[in-house]
Amino acid sequence: MSKASKDSSHHASHSTHHDIRETGGMPDMQKTRDNRNIAIDKVGVKDISYPIVVMDKSKEHQQTVARINMYVDLPHHFKGTHMSRFIEILNQYHGQISIDRMNTMLSDMKERLEASSAHLELEFPYFIEKQAPISKARSLMEYQCRMVGSLGESYDFILGVTVPVTSLCPCSREISARGAHNQRSAVKVEVRYTDHIWLEDLVSWVEECGSAPVYSLLKREDEKALTEQAYDNPMFVEDVVRAVTQRLLKVPEVTWFRVACENFESIHNHSAYAMVERQESTGRG
Repeated sequence: MSKASKDSSHHASHSTHHDIRETGGMPDMQKTRDNRNIAIDKVGVKDISYPIVVMDKSKEHQQTVARINMYVDLPHHFKGTHMSRFIEILNQYHGQISIDRMNTMLSDMKERLEASSAHLELEFPYFIEKQAPISKARSLMEYQCRMVGSLGESYDFILGVTVPVTSLCPCSREISARGAHNQRSAVKVEVRYTDHIWLEDLVSWVEECGSAPVYSLLKREDEKALTEQAYDNPMFVEDVVRAVTQRLLKVPEVTWFRVACENFESIHNHSAYAMVERQESTGRG
């Protein structure tokens, strides 16, 4: 290779590195150009364990720990996003990550990562004190909750909770001389709304729609009462999602919802499943 060619090659290499260096002099590979012309819908960090604050109806706030996913979109001409900036934003909101700050967090994600859309997903346990029906014994019941926020041209937010209930099979009760099979069911509800809805209220509405509610602590007199309640109120998985649908349609703040129920069958080697999704315009007809 001639000296001129070597000089030209060295200059091109130096120029390329100069284009991708930040002010600190380190190369920024994420900002190099990608020529495949493929934009990415979501890129980011997933399954971060982090403390958050949740609004509590009786105690104002409840501290819990969430598993967090954070994503932005990536234009086709960028090679990658800056993953460390997601964590920096989390740390910026340390002790303040809550439902009323998600919009602000998403806006910061868009700005810091030079994106046109941002997505934030939080899954966390939430505890509600419950009182047994007869003994009145008090205990904390855990519910798995979910908050999903997205910000593009507009803000979208979904609140979700999974509520365990008891379901007793109407068919089993009808055909059996003694008893009926029952099982624990998981009712997953997600809602969009125009005004704040308490997690406690959402849980309560769902618990009304099973054969009987579930508790973490029961005495014998409570077990008797709940067993008899379930027997007097048999429900298929289809009955559960229809009952929850009817209840949510009575809540004017709810503009959209999805309710799904999975029965972990006690006499079958499979689960039974049903789902209903409704928009305000079609749901209230």
